[in-house]
Amino acid sequence: METQELVVGGWTKYHALTPEDQKVFDEAMRGFVGVKYTPQQVSTQLVNGTNYRYRCIASMPPSQVVWEAIVEIYAPIEGEPHVVSIHRI
Repeated sequence: METQELVVGGWTKYHALTPEDQKVFDEAMRGFVGVKYTPQQVSTQLVNGTNYRYRCIASMPPSQVVWEAIVEIYAPIEGEPHVVSIHRI
């Protein structure tokens, strides 16, 4: 696995999710209904907590329509991660 260089305030390159990245995504998306988002890659930004940009495949079952989206999540130092925004790309 490639080590990501951490720069406070700077975004990492998109990379494969770590187990921790997946955990943050799952916690923030818990209870989200309608569109199914499947993360493919993630970029992070270290701030007062961590910002995540998940590049996802989105679908709305049972429809066969699929698109890409960016799901932005903020994980504070203390507290639960939460969705900040979702953008179709």
